[in-house]
Amino acid sequence: MSNVSHARSDISGHPDASEMRARYDRVMGGRDVALVDAPVFLVGLYCAVSPWVLHFTASQPALVTHNLVMGIAIAVLALGFTAMPERMYGLSWAICAMGAWIIVSTWVVGSSPDAGIVINNIIVGGLTVLLGMVCAGAAARTRKT
Repeated sequence: MSNVSHARSDISGHPDASEMRARYDRVMGGRDVALVDAPVFLVGLYCAVSPWVLHFTASQPALVTHNLVMGIAIAVLALGFTAMPERMYGLSWAICAMGAWIIVSTWVVGSSPDAGIVINNIIVGGLTVLLGMVCAGAAARTRKT
């Protein structure tokens, strides 16, 4: 009988190894912040449901709609970062602006919000700004290389 088993060897000896490595780097380019996508998504989801978590649906109806829309927008951007990172990370600064707006909107959109609502929106907005800055920094670093 003949020996038909193939010995496994290191792929570095493959004639197209350098081309495969370059293609892999192109495909995975911009994925330095892959671990930030999920937290951005979760912050967006929490922002959307926070009016019901903190029970301010009756006292602040305008802020309820605002947080719902902003949370959905942040979550959709996070999904875009995951699906098309090389095209979407340019919008990282938009997430920073959205986070700043969430903080300010507590007084602009809301009418006499209580301390729980203020603290909630400051924390959610601050996390959104921070995560947006991480995404923007990684996008800038990726463009330089």
